[in-house]
Amino acid sequence: MSVFTRLVEELGRLLEPVLAESATAAAIVLFTVLVRLALHPLNRAAFRGATPVAGLLPVLLQLPVFFLMYRAFSSPGELLDHRLLAAPLGARWSDALGAGGFLGAQGLVFLGLFAAIAAVAAWSAVRGRRAAAEAPVPVPAANVSAEQQEALRKLGGVLPLLSFGTLITAAVVPLAAGLYLVTTTAWSVAERAWLQHRKRSSP
Repeated sequence: MSVFTRLVEELGRLLEPVLAESATAAAIVLFTVLVRLALHPLNRAAFRGATPVAGLLPVLLQLPVFFLMYRAFSSPGELLDHRLLAAPLGARWSDALGAGGFLGAQGLVFLGLFAAIAAVAAWSAVRGRRAAAEAPVPVPAANVSAEQQEALRKLGGVLPLLSFGTLITAAVVPLAAGLYLVTTTAWSVAERAWLQHRKRSSP
């Protein structure tokens, strides 16, 4: 965890002349982007259907990063002193509510985070439903009943809504982990949109 902490601190120092006390928050966003850039070849391979493992690896490789982010801002250390505007990066939404209420200075920071996550989730849901509507109707297998086909159709309509579950997670983890969540989720949606666009435009 010390390597991760040191990296975030160094990125924060580089950004401090421009972003002042919010430099560490920006460093978390930048760190997340660097992680996702490193994982992009795996995501691209998964999108092309290269191997089933390629689709699972990016998710598994992000779990340790999220865990480190959670631990770094849940345990005593230098990073807990850093803030995003009025809210400490180690604070949770319950802390913000206790420090000034729903519309207090810290509460407004969390509301901004929740609004960003909701916007990304809505974008993901709209894109998911549009992709499902445009996809060709598969020929049903002989061993799949009509009831099973209907259940699969309903599941396909619900799955895009699961991205709103990130809101619940962001409400209970430290603000720093919430920043990681909104950045990586936005990257995932944008990356998939870009890959789909390239697939449609390629001859």
